[in-house]
Amino acid sequence: MSTALDPDDTLFDQFLTDNGHEQRVTWDRSYNKKQCPECGGLHEMDAATCSVCGWAP
Repeated sequence: MSTALDPDDTLFDQFLTDNGHEQRVTWDRSYNKKQCPECGGLHEMDAATCSVCGWAP
């Protein structure tokens, strides 16, 4: 399954970013694990920071 954004979604996201609207970055989900959006490291659901790269929401 593809997770690529539609070109219209990308344009809309850019418009929001350009006009002061920030998109909240949070953990991705991979089955029953949290996945770091920065490095892709997998963690238990109770993780607060990434033990691989140190990222935190």
